[in-house]
Amino acid sequence: MEEVVASIILLLYVSVIVFVVTRKLYEKYVDRVGDRRMRYYNRKIIHIFAGGVVALLVPYIYKGPLIPFVLGILLAIAVLIPYLRGKIYEWFQVPDNMYDVNFCIVWGIMFPISYYIWGDMTYAVVLISFMAFGDAVTGIVRNYLFKRRTKHWIGNLAMFIVSAPIAYFYIGWIGILAALVASIAEHFEYKWIDDNVLAPSSAFIVLYLLTAL
Repeated sequence: MEEVVASIILLLYVSVIVFVVTRKLYEKYVDRVGDRRMRYYNRKIIHIFAGGVVALLVPYIYKGPLIPFVLGILLAIAVLIPYLRGKIYEWFQVPDNMYDVNFCIVWGIMFPISYYIWGDMTYAVVLISFMAFGDAVTGIVRNYLFKRRTKHWIGNLAMFIVSAPIAYFYIGWIGILAALVASIAEHFEYKWIDDNVLAPSSAFIVLYLLTAL
């Protein structure tokens, strides 16, 4: 019951970030920043304050990965429906970019993967932080410097600077290596396989091999 109540509170918090805060930011700054850029800024804000902050809380709230997994899938469905209906949330979604759906799916599945492989969900927090905090910084830096969505390497450098200390804090030096791999992997994407998939999955492979050794 405590976990259910906590889940309701977290969903309300995420809803406020997505449907109130970022929408207000869009309305206030879209004329100054531009429509496309403001949508990407908002997406990164959601990454940080919804995906990232909630991920940090998960190991302290939940004893197992089931509820976090379900929450991730439910949120993926919630952000997928507007694309299918052709009525997207214009303040953070982009018609030709459904990668926010990938973000929610990866967010959800990392918790059971971490729990059943390593026995706790700490590694999931690290892997998610690469796309929630690290990838968000790449987008913000690139958006500010180049005024458009691009894959310039300066964003990857910014991602590593943010990701490495977080990973080291949670799992030590192997986290720094995983952060490096994730920061490089973020530079690439292929069709529906975007950085939200490549960054955490490549880092997972590194962590799995290093911990196995």
